[in-house]
Amino acid sequence: MRRRDVVGLLGAAAGWPLAARAQQSGGMRHVGVLLSGLEGDPDSRVRIAAFRKGLAELGWNEGENVRIEYRWSGGKTDQIRQYAGELVALAPDVILANSTPVIAAFKDITSSIPVVFALAIDPVGLGHVASLSRPGGNFTGFTFLDPALIEKWMTLLKDVMPDLTRTAILFNPATFPGYFKFVREIESARPPGGTELLAMPVASPGEMETAIAALAERSNSALLIGPDPFNVVRLKQIAGLATRHRLPAISVYRPFTLEGGLMAYGPDTADIFRRSAGYVDRILKGAKPAELPVQQPDKFDFTVNLKAAGALGITIPPSVLARADEVIE
Repeated sequence: MRRRDVVGLLGAAAGWPLAARAQQSGGMRHVGVLLSGLEGDPDSRVRIAAFRKGLAELGWNEGENVRIEYRWSGGKTDQIRQYAGELVALAPDVILANSTPVIAAFKDITSSIPVVFALAIDPVGLGHVASLSRPGGNFTGFTFLDPALIEKWMTLLKDVMPDLTRTAILFNPATFPGYFKFVREIESARPPGGTELLAMPVASPGEMETAIAALAERSNSALLIGPDPFNVVRLKQIAGLATRHRLPAISVYRPFTLEGGLMAYGPDTADIFRRSAGYVDRILKGAKPAELPVQQPDKFDFTVNLKAAGALGITIPPSVLARADEVIE
C-alpha cells in the first residue's frame, strides 16, 4: 500500500500562460532532454510527468511557449553519445541531462549551452562542476548518490539480516566507474568487524549473472543496486537473480521492489525532476548555471516487499516496517 499520494504526477497541471513573456524574449523557447532509461518504463514516465508538471506550474506549456526535444538512451553508451550530439546540434536554450554518463557526454561536447543535470553522482569529484555552492561553467543541477546513502543501504540490510558480514555493489564500469572510489572511501572508514563492502563490476548481463551467483555462494552476503544506466534497464532481471539465489538485495530504485526485489531506499526522483524544472525556468529567464548552486536530495522513499522477504526466509522487524513509506504484500 502506498502511503505517499502520488496521484497527480501523471498529469501536468496548467499554469498561467507565459505567451506574452515568451514573445518578448524571442517566442518559442527550446529545451533538450536526454534520459538514461527507457521511454516506456513506468518510473521514467513518472519522472517526466513531474518535470512537465513543474514547468507547467511555472507557466511553460509544451507547444505554446516551449518546445521540448526528448531522447531516451536505454542505458546504452553509444546511444548516449549519439543523442547528446543530436541535442547539442539543435542548439536548445537549455538541456536537462539525466544520469552521470549523460552528463559526461554533454561535458565533452558543449561549454556554452546551459545544462541542468538530474540525478548526478559525485559531480565535483568527476569534474562536472567546480563546487556544489559555486558550480562555475555551464552545468548545475541535482545530485543523487553519495557514500552516506550506500552506508544507509548497508544499515537497512543489517537491520533485517543481523548476521550480514559483506555487501557488494553492482555496476558497470563503462557507464559509471565512480563506484570504485565510493567503495575505497567506505572501506577505509569501516570499523574492525563491520560489514564489508565489495565492488562488483560487470560488463554484460552474462557477467552479472555469474557475479551474483558467486556472491550468493558466500554466506551472510547481500547485494546493493545503485544508480547506473546498466542497472536501471535490468531491474527485473536483477530481482529475479537475487530471488533465485536467495540473496537479499536493496536498490536505489523503487521499481526494483515492484519487480520482486526485497527493499528500495533512495531519493524521491520525481521530486528531483520537478525541482529541475525550476532551474530550467530560471535559466530560460536569464539565470546563469554558474550561479545556481548544485542541490542535494531532501526527500527519500523506503519500500519493503514482504513477499520477497518470505521467499528469502527473512522476517522484517516491526521497527523497519514502521519506517517504510510503502509495504508491498
